[in-house]
Amino acid sequence: MPERKRVAVLADSDTRWKWGALTARRLVPDHQLTGFLLRGRATPTARQLGEVGVRAERLSEVTCAEFLAEIERERYDVVVLALVGGAVQAVLHGARALWPAPARRPVLVTGYVGVVYEKLADGLLLRHGADLVLANSRHDAQRFRAVYEGVGADAAAVTETALPFLGGAPYEPAGSRAHTVVFAVQPSVPDSRADRAYLLERAAGHARLHPDREVLIKLRSKPGEHTTHLEEQPYQRLAERIPGGLPANCRLVYGNMGEVLDGTDLLVTVSSTAALESLHRSIPTAILTDLGIREALGNHHFLGSGCLASWDQLDSGLLPTGDPLWLAAQGVLPAPGPDRGAVGAGDGAAVAVTDGAAGPDAYAVARAKVAGLLAATRLPSPAPYYTRTTAPGYLPGILARHHLAPDGTPLPGAVRPAAGESRLRRRLRGHLREAARGAYRHGVQRVAPVIRRLGEL
Repeated sequence: MPERKRVAVLADSDTRWKWGALTARRLVPDHQLTGFLLRGRATPTARQLGEVGVRAERLSEVTCAEFLAEIERERYDVVVLALVGGAVQAVLHGARALWPAPARRPVLVTGYVGVVYEKLADGLLLRHGADLVLANSRHDAQRFRAVYEGVGADAAAVTETALPFLGGAPYEPAGSRAHTVVFAVQPSVPDSRADRAYLLERAAGHARLHPDREVLIKLRSKPGEHTTHLEEQPYQRLAERIPGGLPANCRLVYGNMGEVLDGTDLLVTVSSTAALESLHRSIPTAILTDLGIREALGNHHFLGSGCLASWDQLDSGLLPTGDPLWLAAQGVLPAPGPDRGAVGAGDGAAVAVTDGAAGPDAYAVARAKVAGLLAATRLPSPAPYYTRTTAPGYLPGILARHHLAPDGTPLPGAVRPAAGESRLRRRLRGHLREAARGAYRHGVQRVAPVIRRLGEL
């Protein structure tokens, strides 16, 4: 029996951990998974990790320098970097310092957790240098290659796949059960208190207008927790300020998005990746236009989807249907045949929903690339586009934030030796770290909004 491949996933938030771990499963089906959480403001809590529902054989919290020491010491076959662009760049330069010449090293994989609607060039160039840069759709793959080729960088690493968490049973209309509307909120879209309060009021208003429906406000995190993006105005606190409270058929919920979608008849959001999960299952899906169609909101990404709608239209009974050609281009569903119409309301039985891909096997090409790299005796040193020659005023600052020198080597003291440190000292340091995170989150969610309001007086 062949030896199981060792895969390490480094993630910096709950959603990126989910993406990274599921991506590892797609790329290397028979593997031994070791998880690492990058220490920072968005390091997920045990509750958040449990909600994601993806487990590793071992899960540790590390700094960038500690992770580099780990992959130098332990032999991993594949490393999945489920991180923001700057952190990916730091690890790539750290790996370049570890293996400056062709060597037996892990295959380095990175990508995006969802919809890419902002900082396209910046984020992509920070990811350049990985062996595989995964694109979640044909549309994304074309854009990614255009960016790399536009700066004269090698675009061979760009590989078309699909979001690894697309799956679930096709939609079936409610029938005798209550019609369920799910409003999937986002931590930072929209960002203003007034806009977030407006959307919450409209969801509550929809529940009042349709007492036979159940309206669920699907939350990403609890107050004091952070996800991929900062949440300065939690919906939980906004709900407390609604006069008379939420109606009886409208409530706040947590939980795994896939499980919530199992009973959903209409998914409503501004621009959440949950919309792609919903459309993959042919659930009627609405991308809100109430606050405009703007790049800052990310809903411009859904132009041509057939899903743009306002709360007024939803109140009147609209159930948006997805455009098949748009869904195929976005990697959500297979390309339609000549007799296929729009996807939505009740069409679920006609759609072959695959487990995690918009086709028979969206990861076949990526898996073949990884297998080819694993079969090689040696791999070349990682070669990111950003170097001290191409970005001398940008790169050193990125590396310094992760306690790396301009050449990618750890700064003095960046890696703390574990030997000789007592268990009490480690636990004390952990408690202090959690206290510092709590203070930071309190500042973001409580103090910062107050200071901003005072500045507007």
